[in-house]
Amino acid sequence: MSYGVDHRDLFRRAATLADKLLKGAKASELPVELPKRIEFVVKNKVARQLRITMPQSLLVRADEVIE
Repeated sequence: MSYGVDHRDLFRRAATLADKLLKGAKASELPVELPKRIEFVVKNKVARQLRITMPQSLLVRADEVIE
């Protein structure tokens, strides 16, 4: 299981900031941003290999379940 930032979203937002810098914006004028999306991912296959049974209520709440 992991609970953390959505890296695709972070990279997308970093590209937007890089674009602004390349177009002449000053770094000191760009806003400091916090992650907007946190995702919860469960690797169910690994849990089964470790003989851990994941409760259905946990799997339902996950943003992504990897089988």
